[in-house]
Amino acid sequence: MAINARRKVFISYHHAGDQAYYNAFSSAFHDKYEVFYDNSLDRARDSEDETYILRYIRENHLTGSSCLIVLCGVDTWRRKYVDWEIKAALDQEMGVLAIQLPTLKPAVAGGNINVPGRLADNINSGYALFKHWDTATKSLQGLSDLIEASLTQSKRLIDNSRARRQKNG
Repeated sequence: MAINARRKVFISYHHAGDQAYYNAFSSAFHDKYEVFYDNSLDRARDSEDETYILRYIRENHLTGSSCLIVLCGVDTWRRKYVDWEIKAALDQEMGVLAIQLPTLKPAVAGGNINVPGRLADNINSGYALFKHWDTATKSLQGLSDLIEASLTQSKRLIDNSRARRQKNG
């Protein structure tokens, strides 16, 4: 597939734990994709009003984006705002690409991975794509193909039924 027009993507990640991976990703791909630079909700929002924060995510972070990329590190599954960003992206029927960071190892011998529950629901349904960091970041064309593939998934596969995470784990 040829490299397509510049896409706007939103990257969700655990800021305290995975900032270095976000920086590497952003540095490698910023010329191709419009990505947001460190819009941490933990620091940006002083409100506890969930309705306001969800509207803020939609209007100030996700609007105009076609794909959500979730960088999945060791503690990403524990972060409430990552869950909220995934929920808002699914509400808008955005493509979802989860990238397993090298720090995230299988949780058990069976190969289960600790990712946010809502993300796991959509990986299991076949809606969200799940790729390892080395695969997803190997080349610009490879990442472009993954983003485009995430946009072609059937919207009927979206599972956004899980209750919103209320606090960080």
